[in-house]
Formats: sequence, C-alpha cells, structure tokens
Amino acid sequence: MTVMIHPSAIVDAGAQIGAGSRVWHFAHVCAGARIGESVSLGQNVFVGNKVVIGDRCKVQNNVSIYDNVTLEEGVFCGPSMVFTNVYNPRALVERKSEYRDTLVKRGATLGANCTVVCGVTIGAFAFVGAGAVIRQDVPDFALMAGVPARQIGWMSAWGEKLDLPLAGEGTATCPHTGEIYRLTGNRLSRENVVI
Repeated sequence: MTVMIHPSAIVDAGAQIGAGSRVWHFAHVCAGARIGESVSLGQNVFVGNKVVIGDRCKVQNNVSIYDNVTLEEGVFCGPSMVFTNVYNPRALVERKSEYRDTLVKRGATLGANCTVVCGVTIGAFAFVGAGAVIRQDVPDFALMAGVPARQIGWMSAWGEKLDLPLAGEGTATCPHTGEIYRLTGNRLSRENVVI
C-alpha cells in the first residue's frame, strides 16, 4: 500500500507517514510528525512536529494537531475539533517550554467542534460529544457532553450507549456486538477483552 498525498498538501521532509495513509487537500504535516498506517488526514489538517498519530486514525477536515498531542490507534477526530498545547497562552509571552502533553487513547471519538484543553488523557473508547469542552481526564468508555464537559453515560467500543449508572455495580451488553461490560465503582471494563 502506498501513501496518497494530494498535490495541494504540504508534507515536510522528515515526516513519517505509514502505508495506506491519505493526506487530503491543503493539509500540512510538519517534519517531525510520526503518522501510522491507514490514517486519513482530511482537508486543511495541520500536524505539528511533536505529534504521534497511531494506525487507522481518522482526522476530519479543519483539525490542527499541535505539538505534544498523541493519538493512539483508531482515534476519530471530528470536523473542526480543537487541540491546545499551552494552558495559558499569550502572544507576547513565549511558552513553548510549557507545552502540556495530551494523550487520546485507543478507539476514542472526539466529536465535531469539541475542544480538548491540553494536559489531559482521554480514555480508550471514550466518546466526547460535539461541542464539548474537555478540561480533565476522561475515563475509558465514558460518554462526555457539555461546557465544561461532564460524564453523562457509558459507550461500548462499537459506539452504542450502555444502560448503566455513572457509578456503582452492574453489567450491560452492547446491543450490536453482544460484548459484556462490567461497571465497578466508577470504572467500566469489557469482559475477557484486553484493550
């Protein structure tokens, strides 16, 4: 599989892009970026130098992924969602030494127009609703919505809302896959599956 780069895209020398990946119109990938296999970078996407994007991620149009952001395998970044890397930016104050790391774990979804304030970890298969503002760590499988975002439920790895309370004990079955999820306190896990 080859890498497809649209003629209008800019990929700086030194950028690593895995087989089967696609870089669409007017995207810019900086020299230090490391991008996995079968990744799709939509129109007008920017990828900074200190960015790692895992295999099979989908980054929709108008997303900028700034330095110190890491996306694990299979992350979905919805159209025009926003990452930051400095907590208190000022045009007149140089703060490149203050970049905060942001980690988005395997299979997470970041909805259209959501904002991820730097320095957080978004758990595996978490689902951030459109327009939400994430200011703190998000648990695995959590469904987040609002400004500021708060947890409003749980999602299966397939993307189905699970009928479980936010905390307590219980199990639920994904209606699409039949996988069983177990809630223990405020932590959700899949039975017999390692993520």
